[in-house]
Amino acid sequence: MKNTALTHIHESLGAKMVPFAGYLMPVQYEGINVEHETVRSGVGVFDVSHMGEFLIEGEHALELIQRISSNDASKLEIEDAQYSCMPNDKGGIVDDLIIYRIKEQTYLLVVNASNIEKDWNWISQHNDNKAEMKNISDNYSLLAIQGPKAVDAMQSLTSVDLNEIPFYKFKVADFAGIDHVIISATGYTGSGGFEIYCKNSEAEQVWKKVFEAGADYGIKPIGLAARDTLRLEMGYCLYGNDINDETSPIEAGLGWITKFTKEFVNSKALLEQKENGVNQRLRAFELETRGIPRQGYDIVNEHDEKIGIVTSGTMSPSLKKGIGMGYVKTGYTKFGSKIFIKVRNKSLEATIVKLPFYKS
Repeated sequence: MKNTALTHIHESLGAKMVPFAGYLMPVQYEGINVEHETVRSGVGVFDVSHMGEFLIEGEHALELIQRISSNDASKLEIEDAQYSCMPNDKGGIVDDLIIYRIKEQTYLLVVNASNIEKDWNWISQHNDNKAEMKNISDNYSLLAIQGPKAVDAMQSLTSVDLNEIPFYKFKVADFAGIDHVIISATGYTGSGGFEIYCKNSEAEQVWKKVFEAGADYGIKPIGLAARDTLRLEMGYCLYGNDINDETSPIEAGLGWITKFTKEFVNSKALLEQKENGVNQRLRAFELETRGIPRQGYDIVNEHDEKIGIVTSGTMSPSLKKGIGMGYVKTGYTKFGSKIFIKVRNKSLEATIVKLPFYKS
């Protein structure tokens, strides 16, 4: 197992540590519900330094990114971030990612921890014109400071007006006494806040200053378990659960990041799906009775015929009910449709709903 630059701090705080994507990571400190509520109403900090970071540079950088990503990176100005995915050539998704335009010909790609090697090989395979590529994943740390109090709690740490960084924009600026830190108005919780990219050697200083600055705001460390419940309440896809090598972005409801204004890997087949429809769609549902849906549970109709499968599910700490997402056959995907989730041989009634589950 690899450690992040902050593993020793998590252990000293009594975090429950678990193996995740090749790293020893904090899954929880006080408990999922407490940590979840901290982010929804206050401010919490996640160590997500296991994520992967690639630099793509030079005159062919944009060309390579356009080839491997579904979204249109030509729209990015410097200091813009963009959510995208990398389609494979079989109709599925290699990974989802965030693309940052750092300079005129410099882009930062942030990928999922479990896919770092796979993604690097995939992008390299398509780098026909030899854009400069650097895998800096092992050198950088990433802190997600999330929650409605994040701006006020962190403002004293930087000369940049944090209120002036819109969603999916970023600044390279001073933060916590360190120059040239990426302060990105992105996150995976739906409660606002920032993601901070710094060198591993700077991570401990940043962590300590963040907790000093946030002390009056009730700041707490948050584990990966609450990160999962927070993202699911927003309906954000998790790679390996809701999207994978066999699910297409059209099926997954990611048509909004799939732009056919350019050619990219498998764009022709995906355009056909968009125009002609698909056999299944990723849909959100709420249970109408007590129970917790889990990944892998069958979804059935009123005749007990299988019509889909749950990809993510939990007991929502905010809504106090069972929620989930899953792929459902076309014909059962209309909002308001009744479906049933098989939980321990019982069929629990559920309703197809619009995302997000949690509305602030």
